[in-house]
Order: sequence, then structure tokens, then C-alpha cells
Amino acid sequence: MSTPWGPGRTASLPPAVQVRIRAALAVLAINLFGAGGTFLLTILVVPLPVVYDANQVWRNALLLVLLLPGIALYAVAGARWAITNSLGWLVERRRPFPDEQRNLLSIPRRTFLLHALAWAAACAIFGGFNAVYDARLGFVVATITALSGLVAASVAYLVTERLLRPVIRNALRRGVPERLRVRTVAARTLFAWLLGTGVPLLGLAIVGVNTLLDSVLVSVHQLAITMFVLGLMTLLIGGATTYLAARATSDPVRSLRASFAAVSHGDFGQTVAVDDATEIGLLQASYNTMVTGLRERERLRDLFGRHVGGEVARTALEGTVQLGGEARRVAILFVDIIGVGEIAHDRAPADVVRLLNRFLEIVVEVVHEHGGWINKFEDDGVLAIWGAPTEVDAMEAQALRAARVMAERLRAEITELDAGIGVSAGTAVAGNVGAAQRYEYTVIGDPVNEAARLTDLAKQRRGRVAANAEMLAVAGDEADHWRERRPVELRGRGATTRLATPLS
Repeated sequence: MSTPWGPGRTASLPPAVQVRIRAALAVLAINLFGAGGTFLLTILVVPLPVVYDANQVWRNALLLVLLLPGIALYAVAGARWAITNSLGWLVERRRPFPDEQRNLLSIPRRTFLLHALAWAAACAIFGGFNAVYDARLGFVVATITALSGLVAASVAYLVTERLLRPVIRNALRRGVPERLRVRTVAARTLFAWLLGTGVPLLGLAIVGVNTLLDSVLVSVHQLAITMFVLGLMTLLIGGATTYLAARATSDPVRSLRASFAAVSHGDFGQTVAVDDATEIGLLQASYNTMVTGLRERERLRDLFGRHVGGEVARTALEGTVQLGGEARRVAILFVDIIGVGEIAHDRAPADVVRLLNRFLEIVVEVVHEHGGWINKFEDDGVLAIWGAPTEVDAMEAQALRAARVMAERLRAEITELDAGIGVSAGTAVAGNVGAAQRYEYTVIGDPVNEAARLTDLAKQRRGRVAANAEMLAVAGDEADHWRERRPVELRGRGATTRLATPLS
């Protein structure tokens, strides 16, 4: 069930109007309850230095009633003034300027000052009014009014801060303004302690001092009532304000912790709402900046990995890639489509692209499953590498198995295309080649050339796969799936090459 001023009745109003109405009604209620509570404390609870006759009680009650309209008008007008000047951006549905952000964050402080001024005036009015009756009575009434005003102003501060959180969250969505006057968590905690515990205890101390100075008019019964009421207020108000202050700190920290956990599991889309005006708000904003940087870094890493391969990207980011080049033993696999020109001529461009994407999807998937990575796509061919930039266990066996499985899958899944596959292994130079503005990681050497020539030879063989048979000696159980054939002299190479092809 919603109250007449709760979300259920104001949800259809513009956001700025909702904030004004709720803040004005909350501030009005705080001041009315504060005024009534002060009157009851003075009349019924706190021991007075003089006998307080009924006529003086009614005079104070009449004065309070006469001042209530002014109190209500001041409270509503003050809340409206403090908020309206900071919500122009919300009314105009635009992004707030830094000055407007700072004004918004200062609303609770301005609300506190407005209440302090109002209650200071009330302290002077009621203190002076009762001082005419008795000077000591005027001092006690002024003291009670001052302490009650401090409590009311503090409650208004905390309530306003809480009501403005959704608006602050919206205003700080795109960052915290520079030169922001930041409140500390320690100040908020001390503020809550002063409101809930310090003021009631100060009231008890003042009662004790008055009793010591003049104990004739203070009965044990009256003193017991005073201690009971003020002690109960300390317990209830102190517990409530401490809880609110703790929640104001723990809620954003809990949100940060949950978001940190999500980011640690790779979810870089996480951000937290910046809705706190203390250092925690700066922490929230800094966290969002950090996550934005991580998200950008991960996006660049993903794009980098798609261009040079995930393993190269990882080692490059870790700084372990030898940029100048290094000699490594590698396994090379070449895949080259047969007759791609005729296919492109006979089919629509969109069909050719879809067919090539299906082909490349199988090639990439098989290479990655067997520990290799795609170095480059060249025209209608693909170059895959094992052993650079990082070592791969049993790379010869992995490369041979990848070639055999790839040929089987291409024959079974893409009957429209045919391709030759060549595999070789040996020592090559691996590193970045190119200019400072643009370079790529690749391998250069005899095994690369030999794999390319074996690919040309494989196009003329039945199984469409050809490998250097010397790899079988270190291929373990994978060698059982291959048969060594008669040595061949590959194009452009002066010596013969031992040849192996799959059994199936």
C-alpha cells in the first residue's frame, strides 16, 4: 500500500516533480514532528528549574500553533529552493553540466543549513519568550530547542541524501565532475553517531548538571522519567541512524563486490551506479573507468587475436614474443582450395562468401582443436603454425592429425569444394615482419616453402593430403594412420623429399 506521497501516487509525475514533492513532504514531516517532540520533551520529560504553571504551558502551545504555518511554509519553500536550482537538466531531459552535478550533490548540505537556521530562530524565539517568565527557564527551553533542532536538521540531511540517490545515480552516470567537494565515510559515520547518540547523551548530561545545581525542584520520579525517555531515544534513534549510515556504506560496497566478481569471470559489461557523494562515489566512478579500460583492452585483444591468432596475441601482450625474430622448430600446415576461380565465376558472390566461410570455419576449428593457430588467410589458402611463438607438445603428431581430420571433414561436409593440404616441419625464423606502423607475426623458412609445395602435390593425389615422411618418426601413434610413399622432387627444390599420405 502506498502513502499519499509515496511512489504509488507520484510515479506518473515527471521525475523532477516527484523529487520535489517527496523531499518537501519529508522535510515538512520532520519539522512538524520535531516541533511537537520538543514541546513534549519540555513539558513532560526534562526537569525545569522553576515551577511551570499551566498558563505558561498554554502560552507556549499557542505560540507553537501560531508558528506552525510559518514552519511548514519555510520547510517546503526551503526544500523546493534547495532542489529546484539543481534539477534544470532533469526537467530539460539532458545531460547535467559539472556545475549542476556539484549543486545536486550539495543539496543535503544546503538542506541541513536551512534547517539549522530555522531552528536557531526557533531557539531564539522560544528561549526569549520563556526568559521573560524566568531567565533560567528561557535558557533550558533554548537548550532543548537547539538540541532538537540539531536532530531535526541531521535527519533532514540523511533523508534528503537518501531521496536523491536515484537522481544522483542518473546525474553521475557519465562521470564525476572535477573539483568536487567530497564528504568522507568517517564524517558520515560521525554525523550518524552525533545524531543518534551524541545529542541524547548531551541532553542527559545537561539534565545532570541542572540537577546538581538545583536539586530541590527535581524529584527522583521526574529524574527517572527523564533518564528513561532520553535513554530510550538514544537506543532507538542511535540504532536507526547507525543502521542507515552502515547501509549507506555497505550497499555500494556490496554492489562493487558483486561487479568485481562478475568482471573476474570475464563479464566486462559490468558497471556500478555512481550514487554516493563520499569517497565511495569516487571509488564507484574509478571502478567504472577501470572496467571501461578493461573492456576496451579485451576488445582490442580479441581483434588482435583474430588477426594474428590467440596464442600470439597472448604472448605479445605478456611481452614474451621476440619482435626481432628467433629460430624455432615449427610444424606448418597449408590448405589451398582447388579451382576457386571457376567457383567464383559460376556462383553468385553471396553464395561464394557463404561457401568459403563454411570451408574456413572447419579449417579454423580443426587447427585450434589440435593446438595450432591460423597465421594468415592468403587468397584461397590458409597457413597454420605449431610451435611458435610458444612450444606445443607433440606438434608433429598434432599437425599430422589435424591434416588428416581436416581432409575427412571437408570431404564429408563441403562437397562443393576441394582442397589440397600440405604438412611439413623443421627450423624456421619466427617473428614480426613489416614496418613500425604495421607489422605481422609470421614464420619464414624451408618448412614453410616445403609445405606450400606439398600442398600443390596434394592437389594431384587421391586423398588430397601430403606430408614430409620424416615427421612420422616423432609422431607417435599418429604415424600408424600414415603410409610413406616414394620420395618426390618438389618444384623449386633441388633435393628429393620423403612423402607420406594418410591410409584412408
